[in-house]
Amino acid sequence: MVQLRRRRGDPPPPQRGGRPAVLNPVTEPGPDEWSGGAGAPRDALCARRGELIRIHVTAGCRKISRELGFPKRYAYVYGVAMSSTKKRAFALIVAAAVGALALAGCGAGSRTGNANATEVTCDYTAPDSATTVNVLAYNSSAIDPFTDTMVSSCSKDDVTVKHDPIDFGGQVTKTTATLAGDTGTYDIIETYGFVIPGLATDEKLVPLNDLYDKYAADYGLDKISESMRTGMSFDGELYALPMQAQMFVMAYRTDIFEELGIEVPTTFDEMIAAAEKIKAAGKMDYPIALPWLATSDVSTSFQAAMNSLGADFVNDAGDVTLDTPEAQQALEGMLALKPYMDPQVTTFDQPKVQQQMYNGTAAMSIMFSGRMSDLTLDTNSNLADSFAFAGPPKLTSSAEYAYNRLSIDGWSIPFNTELDHDMLFVMMASAVSEEASTASVPAAYPAREGMVTAENSPYGEAANESIAAAMPPVVSPVLADLTNEIRPILVQILAGNVSVDEGMAQMQAAGEAFVG
Repeated sequence: MVQLRRRRGDPPPPQRGGRPAVLNPVTEPGPDEWSGGAGAPRDALCARRGELIRIHVTAGCRKISRELGFPKRYAYVYGVAMSSTKKRAFALIVAAAVGALALAGCGAGSRTGNANATEVTCDYTAPDSATTVNVLAYNSSAIDPFTDTMVSSCSKDDVTVKHDPIDFGGQVTKTTATLAGDTGTYDIIETYGFVIPGLATDEKLVPLNDLYDKYAADYGLDKISESMRTGMSFDGELYALPMQAQMFVMAYRTDIFEELGIEVPTTFDEMIAAAEKIKAAGKMDYPIALPWLATSDVSTSFQAAMNSLGADFVNDAGDVTLDTPEAQQALEGMLALKPYMDPQVTTFDQPKVQQQMYNGTAAMSIMFSGRMSDLTLDTNSNLADSFAFAGPPKLTSSAEYAYNRLSIDGWSIPFNTELDHDMLFVMMASAVSEEASTASVPAAYPAREGMVTAENSPYGEAANESIAAAMPPVVSPVLADLTNEIRPILVQILAGNVSVDEGMAQMQAAGEAFVG
């Protein structure tokens, strides 16, 4: 019997809002997020990685019950939106960038490769000697078009822009490492509005206001949503050039809904009623699919449920609010969905939810928008023509907002790069140019205003509806770490090992102890 051991101090593979830090086993068809090198034997790598995933889960379970199959707790720090709906949508981004968890979500799809590169203007003054610019950005359908464009358009003469394939977990680990010392490995890094306040406070990123003013006219940067720029700023200073946004979107099977006369659900109760009807018709046992991975997505879902009720883990004053009526209602709403979801839901990230939709074992799902384009590809599923999209439902009919989370991705310059900041900024600006942004649709939701519509994106209308119905998130520097503190307790509540009342009391106590 082979036994794998994790060395003390080795970092776990973190996730963001369901973005996988590991590969799906190759036995599961459809797109995988792959961290192997270019030209490597993909299937062999995926198969081996899949085996390691299962061994790690078995070996790593301690405090959290083994039968649920999730790893022991680790602390992760992780670190979206348009229409009159667009004006409101972008206004939400400023808060969403700092308050969104993981993201997941910011969440995205599978690799798209250099075929999506767009040739754009990238005019910088090159160094006198041969230079390599190292770019750190995880691979996904929504991110790859921007990265590939930067690599393709800005590599010239003696300057090589280099990007190695990597998954989200690897990116998180490498970001931490490259920012830890006086010298780093990367010259341009992808960042998220969620982590900007902390990185800015610690002076880990180069302030960009002066560079933005210098090059805005050349690259049309004023067309990037002002709210998104604000969301990537801290204390009035821009620290990342916005690239794209993500938000929750519902995907559903039109053929089943039409056959059974089901309307698109607008509340959790309506989702349950639809699931009951689908089960009664013998279509499938578990019609609802949500990413509730115990190490990340599950807390994003809890936060989205509280947001639907106008609440969050803390209030505007910074007080922990995990024993409130809104917290109780959110937990009860999540528990009500469990009978209609696969029993292994707490092991499912977004790719697993995609697989449920691809394989016809679920009829409706809610994921980040970066996952939606993959559902429309007939190379992923013979059901591709049966999927349609809508904004996410509310928790209840009286809820003010949708069940939703928002996020922004962007480009930053690490404080410890030795390369010219002007050159690096021009590369970033080129990658988010109008041409590059236009080419990223429908895989991505670019940061430039008005680019995603019902005409150019199969989920565009749903995405715009989603943003318009989202709660303006609470902006707090403690949310990321607080989420890590309460997640193990949340998992126990959803597993039925702790009552809602007791679980809320435990989360409140843990939160207050953490916040101080």
